[in-house]
Amino acid sequence: MEKEWPEGRVPDPEAARERYEADLRSDWGAVRDVLRADRGDAHVGLGAVVAAAGIVGVFAGPVVGALVAEVFAAVFLAAFGVKLPGGRRRADAANGAHRFAFGWGQWL
Repeated sequence: MEKEWPEGRVPDPEAARERYEADLRSDWGAVRDVLRADRGDAHVGLGAVVAAAGIVGVFAGPVVGALVAEVFAAVFLAAFGVKLPGGRRRADAANGAHRFAFGWGQWL
């Protein structure tokens, strides 16, 4: 079975590379759209973490509840540490880290 190339029987390497890169840009754009969270979504996620840490703290003990909160705080601080040296202002880096760490709240 022969593959039908858009440019004919003999594929043009440059055209194939351009198609490949355009497909990659399209795929990454779709992934970014799915994973894009705004501040409201991140606030919902943060609220869910606080509530979950409180509930776990009541039923399993305050140490375990604090551990739940500390895990998400560590994720936030790691994201903040990655974004800050990128030439961003502290407020922008904190906002990006907040959206990264808690943006999953958009699915709640």
